[in-house]
Amino acid sequence: MNKIISLNETVYELCTKYPEIKDILKELGFVDIVNPVMMNTAGRVMTIPKGAEMKNIDIETIKEKLKQNGFEIV
Repeated sequence: MNKIISLNETVYELCTKYPEIKDILKELGFVDIVNPVMMNTAGRVMTIPKGAEMKNIDIETIKEKLKQNGFEIV
């Protein structure tokens, strides 16, 4: 199965579609992603690029880690 994602999808949508992405993002510095309250509020409007900017995480590092874990970014 191809795991195709768009960086325009919200973190909530991505984690609903591919639950394993939550651990990958947490490892990269999105520590609030495991908090259900944060996921159900901010996660519904937050995209990976917005979160990366807020957390000062290089978006290219995130993309590379996602690719290493079998995700295709479109």
